[in-house]
Amino acid sequence: MPNTPDLDKRREILFAEEPENQVMQATLLLESLPNCTVERGNKPNSLWVSYNLHQHTLESLEQALMAEGFKLDHSLLHEVCRQVIYYCEDTCCHNMDIPEHNTKQVARAVFAEVYSHEPHGDRDDTPPELRHYK
Repeated sequence: MPNTPDLDKRREILFAEEPENQVMQATLLLESLPNCTVERGNKPNSLWVSYNLHQHTLESLEQALMAEGFKLDHSLLHEVCRQVIYYCEDTCCHNMDIPEHNTKQVARAVFAEVYSHEPHGDRDDTPPELRHYK
């Protein structure tokens, strides 16, 4: 499947206020991942991460950070936003696994089958003498 803009994501990761220097260490860790670019955020405890869903999800990136001991911001608003993003990206990844169906060919075959059972053309069962009443 080609890279489409829908699969390219740019997300903000917010870290807790303590411990300090988390953002710098997290930048080094995330930059070491393939196809993952990192930028400093507008806030002192944030990063912008760009990635493609073929390689990463926000959940996998944040899980990797938490496994290394980084503390993320767990305020209610950020937690809700984070869960919505996790769900959307997970759904998108599952949809990528579903093969595409050629619906145009299927619709054409269905129409031809239905059409073949309908009375039309020379299939008129009316006797010839009744077709042209004189």
